[in-house]
Amino acid sequence: MSELQINDEKCVLCRACISACPFGALEVVDKKLVVEDNCSLCGVCLNTCQFNALCIEKQENGLLDKNKWSDILVFVEHNEGKIQPVTYELIGKALKLIEGTSYKVYCLIVGYKITELAKELSYYNVEKNFIYDHKAFKNYREDIFCNVFQDCINVLMPAIVLIGGTDVGKSIAPAVATSFHSGLTADCTELILNEKLELVQIRPAFGGNVMAQIVTPNHRPQFATVRPSIMEEANRIKSPRNNIVNCKLDEKKLVSQIEVLKEKQMETKEGIQDAKILIVAGQGFKRKEDLWMVEELAMLLNGQVASSRALVEKGWMPYERQIGLSGKTVKPEAIITCGVSGSVQFMTGMKTSKTIIAINIDSDSPIFSIAHQSIAGDIYEILPKLIHQLKEIDKLANNKN
Repeated sequence: MSELQINDEKCVLCRACISACPFGALEVVDKKLVVEDNCSLCGVCLNTCQFNALCIEKQENGLLDKNKWSDILVFVEHNEGKIQPVTYELIGKALKLIEGTSYKVYCLIVGYKITELAKELSYYNVEKNFIYDHKAFKNYREDIFCNVFQDCINVLMPAIVLIGGTDVGKSIAPAVATSFHSGLTADCTELILNEKLELVQIRPAFGGNVMAQIVTPNHRPQFATVRPSIMEEANRIKSPRNNIVNCKLDEKKLVSQIEVLKEKQMETKEGIQDAKILIVAGQGFKRKEDLWMVEELAMLLNGQVASSRALVEKGWMPYERQIGLSGKTVKPEAIITCGVSGSVQFMTGMKTSKTIIAINIDSDSPIFSIAHQSIAGDIYEILPKLIHQLKEIDKLANNKN
């Protein structure tokens, strides 16, 4: 653990470091330069000080009293007046993690005019929802959002902080973790709380060939970002809880170094992660021309075509349709895998699908271990028959109409 140290005898209060600091973490108080909690130890100030008045010193480890840190804090992400699904997934996972412990789950929501969103969170079984509502939070700006996190964490002292692995999450999580001189495991696919109440953070490594288990034994909080569509969403309760806590931030912490010049809504294209029905082609296909079977099946079922990594690497399918740790994570209403054996990387990317139907010639294929319906057989025999039967059903339906 390290700290930014100031030599008051050398410091002449030239304020060059204050101007250079990207986080606004330095200021003059009572004619002395002081370091705020949001210092990230980036070192920019060291390069601007001509008087060698600043240095980063390593502190001795092992002084942390972990008994003072408990509970789980979930960051609530929202967009255009809607809470993002990954938030409910994080709440669901957090509630499972604390089973059998004295820990509680809390939520942090930041924005402008977000009272109704906070009310929606009251329908989930968390202890309290901390709401920071201010016009300064209308747009996401990393520095002041980091200030909010620091304020909330300093009050709550959570042992664990969970953040969605989204664009916003990937931006704010490392900034906050750095400000607390703690570790961050990004893009987790599984989380476990061990007997020491340490968060075991599981994520792919070495191109997805190894599932690393990471712990942060000596620092708190333990920070992790989690892939969307990996975890099960929390169940909504019937009656809302009276658990909203309105919080205020010091006015100085509301001043951002980032100026929003223009807002533009990004165009979003529907992808396989948005589909309710997916037909997945795997290595069981012998030729690219044979993919007509999954395309026609998808058309008959009003679904979309997806792929395993093997066919993308062959150039038979575009990357945008790849499912797995190195592709997209999906959670459709129904997924039919055709000739997919089921690597760990692939199954992690789709195992939370509501209905999984697997077709494979090998009855020992790993995909069958998570399938709700397994069909051991040759896709070259099964798919044409299935397509034919669906067409016959369509004909009967059209004749009745």
